[in-house]
Amino acid sequence: MADSNESKLTQTTYYLRKIVVFAERVFGRHTRCFVVGRQPPSLEAKSDNSGDILIKDAWPEVSGLAEDDMRDESKLLKRVSNGLAGHSEFEGMYPKYISGGRMQIQNAHGESVDDTTRTILGETVWSQLGDLPLRAHMRIAMSGVGEPLKTIQSIPELIVVIYDVMRCHMGILKHCQILHRDISEANILVRRDNAGVHGMLIDFDHSISITDDGYAKHAERTGTVPFMSVSNLENLQPKRTALDDWESIIYILCWLGTFGWNSDTRPSGSVADLNIASWDGNNVMKIANSKRDHMHSSDIFTGITKGFNPNIPYIAALKDIVEGLRAVLIDSHNDPDLRGALIIQDRIPRDDSNDVFGGYEFKMRPDPFVERAAHWESISERLLAKLEIYAQGAKKLL
Repeated sequence: MADSNESKLTQTTYYLRKIVVFAERVFGRHTRCFVVGRQPPSLEAKSDNSGDILIKDAWPEVSGLAEDDMRDESKLLKRVSNGLAGHSEFEGMYPKYISGGRMQIQNAHGESVDDTTRTILGETVWSQLGDLPLRAHMRIAMSGVGEPLKTIQSIPELIVVIYDVMRCHMGILKHCQILHRDISEANILVRRDNAGVHGMLIDFDHSISITDDGYAKHAERTGTVPFMSVSNLENLQPKRTALDDWESIIYILCWLGTFGWNSDTRPSGSVADLNIASWDGNNVMKIANSKRDHMHSSDIFTGITKGFNPNIPYIAALKDIVEGLRAVLIDSHNDPDLRGALIIQDRIPRDDSNDVFGGYEFKMRPDPFVERAAHWESISERLLAKLEIYAQGAKKLL
């Protein structure tokens, strides 16, 4: 495997151990992931950790030439690895870049060119396809392999894992100026060692650099629908901040509390009539409206938490945790413009009693999601501090 991010190419051979992600569709990203080792399996000792390497092979959408592509996951992951180097508090919480980038092939003239959908189809065919997104073949080798989130054994373990993930998320934001933008259950892994259980944040396909003010430099809709923030679903301005990813964490915890994370924690009855079912589907604006309604007040939010599976041990603790995080994000602000989730219309008395509108005028309050974005840093700090308290309590139960 060659490193296309280096001016001088080097080649390394890896040996397949197992496939952990299979491409489920012909179209789209066609992501595959392989756990590999540096030596043939027959030569590796059972206790050898040299296989702790993962190769990701995918076809993400790209914006053009490799050198101009700001969404290149290999470059972003390399920045994360360099930016967190020396920060031992995040060790094991993110994959470390080894090598990789865009794959290249030889064209009919013997020239090395990027392996893209445009290259494969040819200019004549490509020019007739209209708005078809350009995809490039990417392959990245990274160290750090975890297990899926479904392998957690309890809610206390879940909270410890989530805390690690968001602690790492904020570390990447601070030291690397990169916002993840796709916090989902698929992008959270579990690691175990002699010290206990840990969380790992992966998949920087949708990550992007932030401005000096902490805003994502682009605001396109990204992520996994049930966990997408309201601003993300509605494609609101200003651009995304860390608060969008914190909002996603609340939705993930609600989702897992309702639907479970494996066969042992799934509900036995029907869940089609639960309020949380409205968080999924094809109509993103309808989903956004539903989330605004549910998140607006603590009383309304109980309509979500009352649907949690009562048969999961410590489910009451999970209810307290998501309600506490929601309160920090939505309620706990001195400025009333920062509180709530709905855009409220105020009725204000007019001075003219002969007014045809009955002596009142109507004024819309600012969108609280937009207003909170300007305060993302202080709110994020309070959310992380709150989650740390929950994680400390969870560790005592393990």
